[in-house]
Amino acid sequence: MQFLNPIWFFALAAITIPVIIHLWNIRPGKTLKVGSISLITEASKSTRRSFKLLDILLLILRCLLLILIALLLAAPVWQKYVATQKKGWVLIPKESLKETYQKFKPTIDSLDKAGYEFHYFNRGFAKQDLKTILADSSLKDTTINANYWSLVKQLENQVGDAPVYLFTQNGIEYFKGSKPQVKLNALHWQTYTAKDSTAKWIDKAFINNNGAIKVIIGNSIPSSTYFTTQTIQGGGNNDVTVNVQNGQPFVSLKNTAQSVPVDTSTLRIAIYTDKHQLDAGYLKAALSAAADFMGRKWVIKEYSSPAQIPAGQAWVFWLSEQPVKPDQLKSSKNIFQYEAGKVTDVTSWIDPGHIALAKRINSTNSYEAVWKDGFGNPVLVSGGNTWHFYSRFNPLWSDLVWSDDFPKLMLKLLLGNGQSQPKGHERRILGNRQLQPGIFAQSMPQLSSKTNEQTDLSKYFWLLAVLLFIAERILSHKKTTNNG
Repeated sequence: MQFLNPIWFFALAAITIPVIIHLWNIRPGKTLKVGSISLITEASKSTRRSFKLLDILLLILRCLLLILIALLLAAPVWQKYVATQKKGWVLIPKESLKETYQKFKPTIDSLDKAGYEFHYFNRGFAKQDLKTILADSSLKDTTINANYWSLVKQLENQVGDAPVYLFTQNGIEYFKGSKPQVKLNALHWQTYTAKDSTAKWIDKAFINNNGAIKVIIGNSIPSSTYFTTQTIQGGGNNDVTVNVQNGQPFVSLKNTAQSVPVDTSTLRIAIYTDKHQLDAGYLKAALSAAADFMGRKWVIKEYSSPAQIPAGQAWVFWLSEQPVKPDQLKSSKNIFQYEAGKVTDVTSWIDPGHIALAKRINSTNSYEAVWKDGFGNPVLVSGGNTWHFYSRFNPLWSDLVWSDDFPKLMLKLLLGNGQSQPKGHERRILGNRQLQPGIFAQSMPQLSSKTNEQTDLSKYFWLLAVLLFIAERILSHKKTTNNG
């Protein structure tokens, strides 16, 4: 308990007044009735005073009454410290507000009632009134390719040390780059998987050597993305429809508007060698296996003279230390060439595949390494449409030609970027632990602060003073009656 005007404690000195009155008590003498005063000698007159306290209870009541009046003037209050939680932010991406709100409605509503501010989880983090937005009947979800990790990094400079409740989807397309490290006091990130959690599309379609159409179909689900193939004869099947427009065949999935042209071209591959006939034999066998697996029409031919190679080749494998002819580079889409240089004996391997490597040529190329040895040195590097190989397709150089991975590695080269995933078809998700950023909360100030809460006690003191006054009057009246 505290007093807002303690100067009024000086009024407590007033309790000396009833004490002095009670101490200054002159008792009157008693009158004795006698028959005659003749026999009574005259005595000297004297006065007797008594300072003995009488009516102690009445004195106490009057002192207490004066004390209460002084305390009332001093303004008594009851003060206590209350820890209050700082209000924070609730954030939802604008493009998925409707679906996200329905997923977490009870939690979001409770935070809104508790006084949390609502902000869009978009660039700028605009503050909005959630009730007003939800009352808009025209509210619709859209698609925006945002980067949630980047936005969380920006958020740390906006929200300060207030707690953050973030509600988003967990689709992998919303998380790009490296997971950030952020300085947020309390980040509560809750995610969900979108209703449309599966996607299917046609990736490629081409004519094989048998005249049939081979279709590669992409499938994306929350756990993975995978591709399946279908071979179509005639007008289609239960999943795929074939139609012809201006002489060009197209394929499409049933009940979808997507239409993909069928590639009717032939994959033409040329192998040139001057003295590496053994290498050319191994390579041709691997390329044939890879082309068969692809299912495209293909032609693979071996040439002993550069002049014999026709223009317009998809691939030219240049198995020679002689420089590639400049005109060959112009007419072919991709060149795979042996690199010349000093041969070094090594005891290592080729990755991918962990294939034993016995010899290599030292590389001075700064292009991107596609294959490396066990020491991280490049074995195959890519420079645009030219591929530089620092080994040989020969058993004396490595076990590559004996490996089951050889046709697979050639297939990856022939496919280039491989299967594609069109925008809007990604359905893979990240787990909650995978998407949570690193948080440095220990360096931030405390979330709660203490505030003073005061309760006025005057009404209780007034009630007590009234009771004391009534008691004092009753006791004083009884005393007067008894003395009378």
